[in-house]
Amino acid sequence: MEKLVLSTLSLPILKRWVNLDESGIAEYEWLNVAAISLNEAEQQELQRLRLRLWNHRTLLMNEATIWARGIYPLLLLAEQDNIEAWAGVAMSAKYPQFEIDCIVDGVLGKCVSGFIESPYLMIVEAKRGLEAQNPLYQLYGQLLVAAHLNWENDQIEPQEIFGCYTIADSWSFIRAEVNGILTDRPTMRIESSRQYAEQYDAETIVKILKGIVSKYVKLSGH
Repeated sequence: MEKLVLSTLSLPILKRWVNLDESGIAEYEWLNVAAISLNEAEQQELQRLRLRLWNHRTLLMNEATIWARGIYPLLLLAEQDNIEAWAGVAMSAKYPQFEIDCIVDGVLGKCVSGFIESPYLMIVEAKRGLEAQNPLYQLYGQLLVAAHLNWENDQIEPQEIFGCYTIADSWSFIRAEVNGILTDRPTMRIESSRQYAEQYDAETIVKILKGIVSKYVKLSGH
């Protein structure tokens, strides 16, 4: 069995093991947040976050500072019922022909008895600099892990799973459907959002996060 290493994942390596169907960037229905509203407390928190970022040069901040000041607070605003935001979560999955182990920078998922049982949104905080890797394929790998873990719980195919990667204070979202989980070459269909800058699009980012969470709250019957 091949062990895929997230830090070295590339498009050719993924295509060796997975049928990838990438639809590109578009205004997909799951990005339509017109019907999602924020309450007064959420709007006030967003305003405080925007002011903190507005008065700082985010490109000069290190990743840990940006994560603490800008990324994780938005994830907390999307929490609902037992769907919580976690950071630094270890996960693994074994497909028939390959396996992946990973430490996920951030997760929005169903929390039961002190651990994430079902991951719904995977977040990659992209490294910057000359030695930085393309975060997109690392995220694809993590989406494969999340899809397999959720399939173990409900045996449903295709598995719908979401992800995003952040670079400084910008967010780019992904929606994936993973099918054929027990086959030698599973299929992953990908839809991508445009890039959202938190200084200007914080409200839209939170609404997208809330929209994703609400899908799973409805599925669980809450």
